[in-house]
Amino acid sequence: MLPQSSICSSPHPYVRSSLVKHPLFASNNATPSSTASYHATANQQIVARRNEINRQKREARQKALEKDRERNLKLRHLFSEEVQQRHANDGDTGIGNDVPPMFAVKVVTCRTLRAELKMNGREKRGRMFVERPTFFGENTMKSIDDEEDANNYACMSVKALKQTIHEFFRRLKKSTYVLSASLPVLDQEGNVLMYDDDDSEDEDRQMLGMWPLDTDEDVQNAFFEAEQFFLHHQKQQQHDEMSAMKRPTLIIHVTKDPNAPLPPPPPPYLENLPDPNASPTMTMLSFYAFPPNDGIVDPNSTADQLKRLWRPFRALGRVYVANEGVNAQMAVPTNVLPNFLKCCTVPSDQGGELSHVLGSYMENGINIDPIPVPMDEFRQNPAFRNLHIRVRSQIVADGFDKPLDWQSAGYDMPPLEWHAKLKEARDKARAVQSKGDTSSADPLPIVFDCRNGYETQVGKFELAEPLQTENFRDSWDVLRERLKDTPKDTPIMTYCTGGIRCVKVNAYLTQELEFTNVSRLAGGIIGYDRTLNEQAPTEEAMFKGVNYVFDGRMGRRITDDQLGTCFTCGSKTHLITNCKNENCHKRMVQCENCRDSFFGTCSEGCKTRVVNSRAAPDSESNANQVQKSKGPDIQYTNLGDYSSGHSSPTPPLLYEIELNTAAFMPTGAHMVSGAMQGRFLTMLASMTREGRILEIGTFTGYATACFLEGAAIAGKLSGFQRIGTRDEGPYVLSLERDRRALGVAAAHLKVMSEHGMNDQAAGHAAELRATDSGVGDFDAESVTVEYNNMASCELLRVSDALATLEEMASGSSSTSAAPFDIAFVDADKTRLTEYVDALVSGNNLLKKGGLIVVDNVLWKGLVLDASGVVDDSDSSDDEYSPEAGQSSLKNERDILRKNRRARKLANKMHRFNSAVVQDDRVEVLMMPIRDGLSLIRKL
Repeated sequence: MLPQSSICSSPHPYVRSSLVKHPLFASNNATPSSTASYHATANQQIVARRNEINRQKREARQKALEKDRERNLKLRHLFSEEVQQRHANDGDTGIGNDVPPMFAVKVVTCRTLRAELKMNGREKRGRMFVERPTFFGENTMKSIDDEEDANNYACMSVKALKQTIHEFFRRLKKSTYVLSASLPVLDQEGNVLMYDDDDSEDEDRQMLGMWPLDTDEDVQNAFFEAEQFFLHHQKQQQHDEMSAMKRPTLIIHVTKDPNAPLPPPPPPYLENLPDPNASPTMTMLSFYAFPPNDGIVDPNSTADQLKRLWRPFRALGRVYVANEGVNAQMAVPTNVLPNFLKCCTVPSDQGGELSHVLGSYMENGINIDPIPVPMDEFRQNPAFRNLHIRVRSQIVADGFDKPLDWQSAGYDMPPLEWHAKLKEARDKARAVQSKGDTSSADPLPIVFDCRNGYETQVGKFELAEPLQTENFRDSWDVLRERLKDTPKDTPIMTYCTGGIRCVKVNAYLTQELEFTNVSRLAGGIIGYDRTLNEQAPTEEAMFKGVNYVFDGRMGRRITDDQLGTCFTCGSKTHLITNCKNENCHKRMVQCENCRDSFFGTCSEGCKTRVVNSRAAPDSESNANQVQKSKGPDIQYTNLGDYSSGHSSPTPPLLYEIELNTAAFMPTGAHMVSGAMQGRFLTMLASMTREGRILEIGTFTGYATACFLEGAAIAGKLSGFQRIGTRDEGPYVLSLERDRRALGVAAAHLKVMSEHGMNDQAAGHAAELRATDSGVGDFDAESVTVEYNNMASCELLRVSDALATLEEMASGSSSTSAAPFDIAFVDADKTRLTEYVDALVSGNNLLKKGGLIVVDNVLWKGLVLDASGVVDDSDSSDDEYSPEAGQSSLKNERDILRKNRRARKLANKMHRFNSAVVQDDRVEVLMMPIRDGLSLIRKL
């Protein structure tokens, strides 16, 4: 039902007038390619608008990040000043009037907000620091001439205080609350005692020593009281030991606003909504809609609305939105399917929000697959991994410059009537054939299969004529040529996967070719299959073979007929698949025997690539296949396959880490180092003096596991007799800010620590994917694992890896460790220069002669464009990436060139590459491995 494969989206509505003022084709001599070019241009304009909006958002985010970084640097500077001030006063027996340049603020959130916003431990109760301006004092307001100056300091205004609180406690942005303050309660040593806040009334809070922070003056008075309390405390402690209270401290209480408006009641379709995560099955469905008149006036807002309304259902799928309508193919948890159907169909007067887009405009309603998919099976082979709602110039690329009237598209024939008509035509055709006389026979209907050629290879209706097109927009020339001498009253029947392509074909047949007896299968093959199973299960299906579908299943088997021809051996089969070599991904028909013997690949080269770069086989029979694949008779078609075929096998655990990454973090699956790079990193680590590795950017732990393996080898070769620690020996320290990624990485490294990297470990890692057990967000600050009784690895959660590095380099951080042999940088690409500078500026982080390894320095080859050189070579001997086919790389670069963010990052990467090679503190070797690695040796 969704024949498009390219991806394009935009947040802006299309200008409908620009589409309708063109004729069907631009001129009598226009070709489908020229109209396709027109829509490509329209899509590019849409993407350009969206990119501009995204650029503005990125700039705003960047400004916010820069502001945060500037504030953090200023606070660190103030910390340093405070320490110096304290040391200067060490010998002073009197009490001076100097007040530290910062306030400490303890923030406590009430129980109601904790539960409502599902706040984590840090957000429930935490600490932040607020700068004290030099002019702060009892008469502060009199010394401020500009209100904007007050808003720059959290101790001066309510607005600035809330902004600062939101930076540390982001979830509070989603609620309305009131602030109050109190002075700290100290123990005998001057430590601030913390306690749970409650939902006390205003009078009770005043009795507890809290006062509201409603105005700027309230805020200033609160911080002034905190300062006076600090000075009084210091005066009392002057003859005792040094107090633990180092600076003025204020307790801020965040409480749910009792006057906040109540949230609106849930819409009717969300009432009594089951937990979609608890559904035992997933139901596949599809639908399309062509709203009449002006169609969808604002596709962008409609796409945003669909995302918002469908989010509670945890639905997955691929949806296209355009001026002309909506085209969707989805997977919905079965237990919330009735609610989802109501969401799409309930009229507006009953609380529905989609009746202007879907509702009655969905032709034949929603096509629902009659057999739900068990959740375990779905997780192993997901039809969809996310919900993608994309804005397009058309929901099916037809090549028309001007949309036809989709409401006038022939007769929408119900499935059972279609079945009877086709059965009658088949019997009549057999009778005519047996008699050998066609003179008296009524004309048989022409049945067109409107799908593409690869879809019809594995299944079609009896009597059907496939159009055999490569793309749907090629259909019009085929139809015009096929029907040029056909009487206009000839009965024509059309069908496709879900019915949407037949709407366009029949509109063309009736409005452009002027045929008068045109009908189409309501709901397409999907609707026919469901209706026949539900209402006429004893009837023999007129559709034979497999219905190709545009999701991860590739096809639904309707009958046992095998119509396809195996790409590999030529035998008959019903199976259609894609080559398992991700750099090939060729769509093909392949029988089960060839699929097993070739490991789901299309050739010996791809087979060797998959076997050697991913995992050792699980069984003895498969082991024999691998042994055969390494034999001298293998013919390699490119250097990538040849290199993989002559490299040692990758440990099985690493293959499972790749699969788990795709399952748990699908949008970042491409970020995994991969087999060749991973083996290279292991070798680098194993050749170091002590096996001490600093990794900046853990992600899901693939490279971390490689480094840990190499560190253990280095420790063994160096004769180290105990497990490495922060201070000595084989040790990997990995920094990451993403809690979800750290949770996945911790689970992987725990498996590696307990079971190694062999088949047994791979099995345990696969269980994580199958059961979700042991995989969750990382709630701790750090976790340490040991491997092979030699090396240890510590995963550390940080908020800003660069700030942590700079603290470690200065020697003032609690995270400090003995210098490292290798630092692997796979973090924020916009700050690579700062990372390298922190690593080479001193000797606290990286040993002299140590290596810095920076990933992604070629950035998909776009650095060539950034340097002013465009690479148009597609030679198979190109050295850019021995892991990928050059034609796919060239196509990928062509796509990425149209991506503004990719170009921007490529420019930053090129500037970094140009700068670091000029730095006389290092020497650089850039290697074209995968997406490029730079080895930077500290001199």
